[in-house]
Amino acid sequence: MNNIQQHQYWMKQALALADKAEALGEVPVGALIVKNGEIIGEGFNQPISSSDPTAHAELVALRQAGQSVQNYRLIETTLYVTLEPCAMCAMAMVHARISTVVIAAPEPRTGAGGSLYQLLDHPAHNHRLQIISGIEAEASAAKLQAFFRARRKSTKLI
Repeated sequence: MNNIQQHQYWMKQALALADKAEALGEVPVGALIVKNGEIIGEGFNQPISSSDPTAHAELVALRQAGQSVQNYRLIETTLYVTLEPCAMCAMAMVHARISTVVIAAPEPRTGAGGSLYQLLDHPAHNHRLQIISGIEAEASAAKLQAFFRARRKSTKLI
């Protein structure tokens, strides 16, 4: 399997995690962290269902990965996420020393991986992540668009 195929494989699993978020009525975003070909952390959006504003998919995955390796530094890991991270999640990735982030869809309104801000690879930081974008972007964007379309439609009925 080449690198692109590996990234597609893991991103499809992150998309499956996004489905879990959607089933809870959350914005369908999924994330997972891979080290040496194994998932060490995974998560999906759950700030509404958990009443936790920090329960973004990336942070849930980071917490699980830290527990898995018993260290807050997650060196030599790759984080896959279906939507470009926000500033909170991006800085958590920097602090955790994630090596690479693979992003499916861009987030032009709040994205901190290059769309609005560039926090993942900022020259002032002592750690920079390699950023790979666009893996399964169409599938992720379609999932998000369908979710928000349905949400707008249901609120018009009320």
